[in-house]
Amino acid sequence: MEPQDDPQERARHVAARLAALRDRVARAATAAGRPVDDVRVLLASKTMDAVTVRAALAADAAARAAGSGTAPVLLGENRVQELVAKAPVLADAAPVWHVIGPLQSNKVNAALRWAAAVQSVADDDLALRLSARVRERDVPLDVWVQVNVSGEPTKHGARPQDARDLAARVAALPGLRLAGFMTVGARGPDEDRVRAGYALLRAVRDDVVASGAPGTGDARGLSMGMSGDLELAVAEGASVVRIGTAVFGSRPATGGEPPGGGTPAR
Repeated sequence: MEPQDDPQERARHVAARLAALRDRVARAATAAGRPVDDVRVLLASKTMDAVTVRAALAADAAARAAGSGTAPVLLGENRVQELVAKAPVLADAAPVWHVIGPLQSNKVNAALRWAAAVQSVADDDLALRLSARVRERDVPLDVWVQVNVSGEPTKHGARPQDARDLAARVAALPGLRLAGFMTVGARGPDEDRVRAGYALLRAVRDDVVASGAPGTGDARGLSMGMSGDLELAVAEGASVVRIGTAVFGSRPATGGEPPGGGTPAR
């Protein structure tokens, strides 16, 4: 059980888990022959209250002040209603928020009030709506094309064979910067299947970057890997791993994935 009635004890648990997670990421990067700072941690704060998320941010800041040499953690939310509830409370900590779940058109404005990036762009309609909202900004919005590499019908994302052309169209839109590609790994114990999915996303990314299409040359990000399979993702080139339970512990039951097959916060 989580120490929900004792904020100080909860903060200690979160800090210890974050340190252990950082060690896992470092060992995975080293095993893959990659610099440790190649891989950034995004904390998926789905269902977590602001007190718990603040504890993670404080632990991260303390570790960096002590010389960890790591980049600040990112924060990710699956649901816009949770983002708009937590972001104002945590604004003083100045976290960088990413939307990592399906984004409905009627929630774009609310999401963009707080989010620096949207990792779940899987069709032209959302990309066009985002572009229309941000094209007058001084700084472009980072977007990631979400790809369903496993073919599972519950997963959100473009088909791999469609993702290349979609990425080129997204990259050409005003106000958007194509930052990379995101996927949710296959479910199940078959590590070869999971790793093959991550390798496929890397191949999609490589094809797009090499295509020469305007705006695609710097789209090298790969957001893939969660608490249970981050080592496989790092081995295949992940630049961002999305971590939930490995830092926050078990989550309250919420009735399953968000509509449309979301980005589970594992």
